[in-house]
Amino acid sequence: MSEQLEQVLQNQKKQMDSELGSNHREEDITQLVGFIVGDEEYAIPILNIQEIIKPIEYTRVPSTPAYVLGAFNLRGNVIPLIDLRMKFNLPALNQNEDTRYIVMKEGENIAGFVIDKLTEAVRLKASQIESAPETLHKEKGTINGIGKRADSILTILNVSSLLKRDF
Repeated sequence: MSEQLEQVLQNQKKQMDSELGSNHREEDITQLVGFIVGDEEYAIPILNIQEIIKPIEYTRVPSTPAYVLGAFNLRGNVIPLIDLRMKFNLPALNQNEDTRYIVMKEGENIAGFVIDKLTEAVRLKASQIESAPETLHKEKGTINGIGKRADSILTILNVSSLLKRDF
């Protein structure tokens, strides 16, 4: 398990221990990992994360959409690499020290996604998550919900939609 994911899990455990002491029920809590793409913060369920790694070498694959950067080898598994900036119609950026690959999985589907920066583990109660506004449902269901925090909102992405192969 990568160091960053381990740290996120440890921080989350500390937060969970303090919340459970306050009589919060475990099933009311959704555990997410937050990250930045462009100027927005997004999150995905922690159970859909296989790994978070620093950028590694990848091989370009011809005849794929521009947002599919190529494929990389992760311990013998060839995994497609998708740039979320480009998938979200944002201009591409050069990778830097904050850039990470989040390897997401759901069932047999797996892919790596380039993000600008990892933020934190997020725990939201069910009452803090609203379904995506109707106007956003038409865009292939990429948004699963909107998380409300004291100082900001968090767009919760639909991992199934992100992993859907349209290339």
